[in-house]
Amino acid sequence: MNSVALTRWSGEDAQRRVAKRYAAERRFKLLGLLAVGISVAFLVFLLATMLVRGVGGLSATFLAGSDSTDPAMAGVWGALKGSFLTILVTIGLAFPVGVLSAVYLEEFAPRNRWTDLIEVSINNLAAVPSIIFGLLGLAVFLNVLHLPRSAPLVGGLTLALMTMPVIVIAGRNAIKSVPPSIRDAALGVGASKMQVVFHHVLPLALPGILTGTIIGMARALGETAPLLMIGMRAFIAAPPQGISDPATVLPVQIFLWSDEVSRGFVEKTSAAIIVLLVFMLLMNGLAIYLRNRFERRW
Repeated sequence: MNSVALTRWSGEDAQRRVAKRYAAERRFKLLGLLAVGISVAFLVFLLATMLVRGVGGLSATFLAGSDSTDPAMAGVWGALKGSFLTILVTIGLAFPVGVLSAVYLEEFAPRNRWTDLIEVSINNLAAVPSIIFGLLGLAVFLNVLHLPRSAPLVGGLTLALMTMPVIVIAGRNAIKSVPPSIRDAALGVGASKMQVVFHHVLPLALPGILTGTIIGMARALGETAPLLMIGMRAFIAAPPQGISDPATVLPVQIFLWSDEVSRGFVEKTSAAIIVLLVFMLLMNGLAIYLRNRFERRW
């Protein structure tokens, strides 16, 4: 009788338990809504502050000009072009190497102590501070390989080293999420291991891989410390014509302007932040479009 009474849902005790559960659910939803509201409020405050301070600095001269000691003539075109060239080098190296590394580790590599060591090393590299990669770029690319200083080539190589572990980890997780039944079905109809991976597994894992790439590229686009270490803080009066020309990037340009004594650079700094945010939104929007374009259902 006692066990029957405990499972009965018509008594007052049962109704109180149900009411308590619903109350806890409402409190949790309210807490989540509050967290989202705080995040959106901070974002709106940031955007509103930057718009109020920097909208007056947005002009044709500002968007088409390069760095200058005169705040009235200073512009972001040189830094914007440098950022674009640097990101092109970064994604051109980090994406294929990261994806192929993820495919090999997840589909072809034997399970032994060496692959375990590689996996631990990749996970640790993803958590290394970015300035360490700047020191690595300074030591290897500039002091050993003698590549051109303050060039998008060196900046892209340095950011590729920083971004690659993120792409590898995201790629492995995306490949793991593909159901084993798809592999078994492809092998059952006579497909080779390479055909299974590149014709079936990789296309299905591509949206998840692109998500990791978006996160890595967004992080690389906003980095300053590693680029400062390789000399991309120099005064560049002319936009770069190629990946080996001296250049700077938008985050470094914003950092340099924020350190200027002249009050005229305050407005330029806010305007440059607006340009950087728009540039990041456009790049992320393009990446999200490509991810949705290649997404497949199973």
